[in-house]
Amino acid sequence: MLNRAARYFPILREMRQVIDLRNGCKVLEIGSGAIGVGEFWRHSFLGCDLTFAEKPRSPMRAVKCSGSLLPFADKSFDAVIASDVMEHVPPQARGQVVSEALRVSRKVVVIAYPSGSAAAAADRDLREQYLKSNKVPPGWLEEHMLHPFPSGELFSNVESGWTLKAVPNESLEFHRSMMKLEMNPALNLIFRGALLLMPNVVEKVLERQDSEPSYRKIFVLTRREE
Repeated sequence: MLNRAARYFPILREMRQVIDLRNGCKVLEIGSGAIGVGEFWRHSFLGCDLTFAEKPRSPMRAVKCSGSLLPFADKSFDAVIASDVMEHVPPQARGQVVSEALRVSRKVVVIAYPSGSAAAAADRDLREQYLKSNKVPPGWLEEHMLHPFPSGELFSNVESGWTLKAVPNESLEFHRSMMKLEMNPALNLIFRGALLLMPNVVEKVLERQDSEPSYRKIFVLTRREE
């Protein structure tokens, strides 16, 4: 729960600097899973994924499709999000996912993912912690073992009509500590309660942890005015 908050709070902050996120804003999330940004942004949005392991939750409207071949017209959305998706995509297909996200967005695309060898090492250590505790590593963590993490070079061929901003998300030290704490179900309940009772306080605490060296990078691509 806290891990998802640490991912989505800064994504929403970055989006608010570019567009008005109040009701009526058209948002697409690629690789949303069953919940996506709707856990922290209670407005209708479209979430797409290859499969949904559980029934998609409101306020998301779900569409099954590939991020590398989106069934939407050009500039169909005000904003497109892809949070912790690119590391699950085979390296040879990542550029196409970026191209599709840019194609269907009118204004802003926010793509966030764990980046760099230190982030990969942190996930390998986390997997070992699960195994030493006789716990089954979560599926997403096992998938993180399959491909090298993407870097900022993923955007080296982005067309000139976009500006690019990179933001650190979760210091490595904080990420390591948080993920180990989240292995404890009781602490997960405490995190959930804190987010329900005082989300603004939790967001401020998490924001202080967004420093280098970071586990994740958030890349904000904004379409230039025509």
